Amino acid sequence: MDELLASQMSVEIQRLQAEHKRYDSRLETLLTKPYLSIDEQMEEVRLKKMKLHTKDLISAIEQQAQLRPGALHGHQMPVSV
Repeated sequence: MDELLASQMSVEIQRLQAEHKRYDSRLETLLTKPYLSIDEQMEEVRLKKMKLHTKDLISAIEQQAQLRPGALHGHQMPVSV
């Protein structure tokens, strides 16, 4: 069960990192323009918020993984009951 959770967490982190990279790439494209239309300015703000949101989600998953030793690496520490 822990290996499944670790695998799901890793996949989700990779998906979020790819999403973050797409937002960053589009943002860089916008920022190379000498002038942004009103729509582009609104897109810039939206992209910055979405980048921050994905970064926060990645951090939250990583923090959750730290609470479970080895969760992202598939080797869970044995727990004594």
